[in-house]
Amino acid sequence: MSIKEQVTQELNGLSEAELKQVAEYMAFLKFRARIHSTPTLDETQLADRYVEFADEDRRLAEEGMSDYAKGLIEEDAR
Repeated sequence: MSIKEQVTQELNGLSEAELKQVAEYMAFLKFRARIHSTPTLDETQLADRYVEFADEDRRLAEEGMSDYAKGLIEEDAR
């Protein structure tokens, strides 16, 4: 009997509460597999990403500031 058949046979004998626990464990296993398959970045790559996103964040914040300032002026005019 294969492992899959053994597991299927065991699953058939479980209660709903036990099946829920098995389902949660399976979700954990899938999550762990995704974490381990995600490539890691070295410090140089992380620094490059930080610079790349910092510039973009700064630009977006500066663009938003003019709209924010206009909103404040309009609010004061009311």
